[in-house]
Amino acid sequence: MGKQGLKRGFINRILGVPATKTPQDSDCWSFRDGVITVDLGQAPELSKPGGSIRLEGGDLPERVLVFLGDDGTYRAVKNRCTHIGHRRLDPVPGQNCVQCCSVNGSMYEYDGANLKGPAPHPIKTYQVVKEDNALIIKLA
Repeated sequence: MGKQGLKRGFINRILGVPATKTPQDSDCWSFRDGVITVDLGQAPELSKPGGSIRLEGGDLPERVLVFLGDDGTYRAVKNRCTHIGHRRLDPVPGQNCVQCCSVNGSMYEYDGANLKGPAPHPIKTYQVVKEDNALIIKLA
């Protein structure tokens, strides 16, 4: 049996509204010299498996989805579906994958590989290192 995607309303999918929100505390992350630093003490969204935040704006050259996988590993991916490039991604709790927020529902493995749907390419993943109570994400 294949992986099950997020159960979301059709209107949200048509409009491409992601389930993942930007952080409650916008000061929980910073970007400098190609590196994102996320203070886990200021990002409660990342405290449980399946938790996620969208990082966007400022000097950040591209959108990034940061999440705590079902396997307990922090991960970060370029937050852009390769099928419909402006659409964002969401982790799918309990399924070890991420999914496009649009109607097509393209899905990707944690390593970025295509899993399901019309997406023509894998998604870009980033190295994430946990140091003390922070995540260090290298975009380069």
